Amino acid sequence: MRYGLIAGNGRFPFLVIEGARRAGVELSVAAIREETDPSIEREAGRVEWVGIGQLGKMIRFFKREGVGQAIMAGQVKHVQIFSGALPDVRMLKMLLSLPRRNTDALIGGIAAELQKEGIELIDSTYFLQDHLPAEGKLTRRAPEARERGDIEYGLEVAREIARLDLGQTIVVRARACVAVEAMEGTDACVARAGHLARGRLTVVKVAKPDQDMRFDVPVVGVPTVETMAAAGATCLCITAGKTLMFDRAEMIRFADKHRIAIIAVAPV
Repeated sequence: MRYGLIAGNGRFPFLVIEGARRAGVELSVAAIREETDPSIEREAGRVEWVGIGQLGKMIRFFKREGVGQAIMAGQVKHVQIFSGALPDVRMLKMLLSLPRRNTDALIGGIAAELQKEGIELIDSTYFLQDHLPAEGKLTRRAPEARERGDIEYGLEVAREIARLDLGQTIVVRARACVAVEAMEGTDACVARAGHLARGRLTVVKVAKPDQDMRFDVPVVGVPTVETMAAAGATCLCITAGKTLMFDRAEMIRFADKHRIAIIAVAPV
């Protein structure tokens, strides 16, 4: 049985390819034309380019490759889905069957279509278990009293926002919500918060209470802490065991240099 990869944007797909290679597995990659970095062709042996609405083409590729299990990695911007891209017949039928078009419904619909063809969508961290942090302080500096108060407040709000599938990130200052993530993504949300209330910001990014690890897994990396530093944010709280940390060592070095505290808390 072969493994397939549905590759969106960013480094996530490349890290999955690296992790699979370390496990002695070669992936058949369906690359999203509007999103995936073209350099993926240098990293993967089998790549098929598909448009964002070409669900049928992607399934036919996986079937030809003998894929039995597939991983979805890398963001596909929500705005792309509603940008007027012409869906093929299979995608159109799936979209028309959905009661709503939020992230869970859309990707759940794709998972259901794959399952109909005998292709199981599996945990996107399957080859990346070493990128999931354990509970506790991750940087030299622990959150101070002010930041702990903002984390306590932020977790309560962020978990509710995540439960409603509106986003995974909020930015807090003095126990007040400065910005809430929607379609723009974490870094844009933090940057917006910096424009609204620069300095002394705490960023809380959480997994959903019933996080489906097959898709939409929370991700942080060096760009996250770089954006935080530019916005004057001093603390980042993430969910232990359910948040992928990319370039962890470099991320923590940057955070320590800029006195940003990072802490992983237990999931709920």
